Amino acid sequence: MAGEITETGELYSPYVGLVYMFNLIVGTGALTMPKAFATAGWLVSLILLVFLGFMSFVTTTFVMEAMAAANAQLRWKRMEIHKEEEEEDSSTASDSDILTQDNYERAEKRPILSVQRRLSASLFEITDRVEMGQMASMFFSKVGVNLFYFCIIIYLYGDLAIYAAAVPLSLMQVTCSVSGNDSCGVDTDTKYNDTDLCWGPLRRVDAYRIYLTIFTLLLGPFTFFDVQKTKYLQILTSLMRWIAFAIMIVLALVRIGNRQGEGHPPLANFSGVRNLFGVCVYSFMCQHSLPSLITPISSKRHITRLVFLDYALILAFYGLLSFTAIFCFRGDSLMDMYTLNFARCDVVGLTAVRFFLGLFPVFTISTNFPIIAVTLRNNWKTLFHREGGTYPWVVDRVVFPTITLVPPILVAFCTHDLESLVGITGAYAGTGIQYVIPAFLVYLCRKDTQLSFGYGTVNKHRSPFRHTFWVAFVLLWAFFCFFFVTANIVLNETQL
Repeated sequence: MAGEITETGELYSPYVGLVYMFNLIVGTGALTMPKAFATAGWLVSLILLVFLGFMSFVTTTFVMEAMAAANAQLRWKRMEIHKEEEEEDSSTASDSDILTQDNYERAEKRPILSVQRRLSASLFEITDRVEMGQMASMFFSKVGVNLFYFCIIIYLYGDLAIYAAAVPLSLMQVTCSVSGNDSCGVDTDTKYNDTDLCWGPLRRVDAYRIYLTIFTLLLGPFTFFDVQKTKYLQILTSLMRWIAFAIMIVLALVRIGNRQGEGHPPLANFSGVRNLFGVCVYSFMCQHSLPSLITPISSKRHITRLVFLDYALILAFYGLLSFTAIFCFRGDSLMDMYTLNFARCDVVGLTAVRFFLGLFPVFTISTNFPIIAVTLRNNWKTLFHREGGTYPWVVDRVVFPTITLVPPILVAFCTHDLESLVGITGAYAGTGIQYVIPAFLVYLCRKDTQLSFGYGTVNKHRSPFRHTFWVAFVLLWAFFCFFFVTANIVLNETQL
């Protein structure tokens, strides 16, 4: 995610790439969506989910267009350097043979039209994996680059806080149940507070903090080193994720079919829209990882249509998961982490299945935490890096990992309200990454392309939403989202 041009990696087919995109988008946010649906009402939730899915698709096409423009700039720059080297060797070139000496003096010099026509078709092929940070440095001003990294860093902090809270929360719920505080004979209406006892004199919140401490001691040290997400680890976590989702959907459908469904969700409840909005934005987040997903795809001829198909399938999946949840369980009994609703004897009879679903977030999230932490640490390094400079060992190996790890752990110690954590992360940093950054990227890369290659040049991967209206609409929507969420938080705090 940090801003360099990295290796493309092993190529794969378009359909394999879209499976990877599906797995990336459908993550932790999906587990918090059922409760958000139940709180906001099924009709409002469905409308907002479809609209936000559409907006995410729009900005995804913006990022793909910017990736193609960045590849064109890099390819043209390499051609200029190669030509200059040839001219130096031959020393016979005339003025008419020279194209542009500096790719960034766009307003004064442009390439010869005949050359432009011949190269424009292949110029915009996405072959170099240009990360978001590198695109920001190509098209944004220095202030814009710093704001980009600030937004990415805030989002990653939110991610780590969500992960750090989800694992201890799942462990607390399951192990406190095993100790007898939530046995099979307990009514499903029973509600527990953090101050309720878990093991002897220890309260549930004490158990949560003990698990959080263990989690920090086990996974925190990885922040001080480099870790790689292996192919086999990715396959294992993806397999576990889909087994868990399939089991939950089937069990909910069976209960509804057997007339055991208890849910009667309202049509609309606007007080729950704030968290629903943040959860939905978070649940469609993929823009920051598109260079890693799109670049290795072997054939990108119909990539926009296939991405649209992917979004349609994701919408259908989110709808199926959420609607089965809100009609299977009562809204006030749905937990922040949906898997925990199935960690009960009155819902799932098989002990193995009950423990698998209850501990599912522990396995999958624990594997992602070190990777996100290292990514955040590297973004901090990139933000403060100065060309030609190096960091002292203490700063590189101690300071940066410490400022990466400590804030999200402190947040997790203070709260395990996953719905609010996901909602706030999605509503603020998520809005910046999903709407604001792609809109500015595509707007500036279009201007840059026109100045560099001429006004008749067509980007073969340009977004279907090519009119400037869509850029303005996305930015206006982002501003509305910031304003709405902030006003809602202030009003709620005032009422309290």
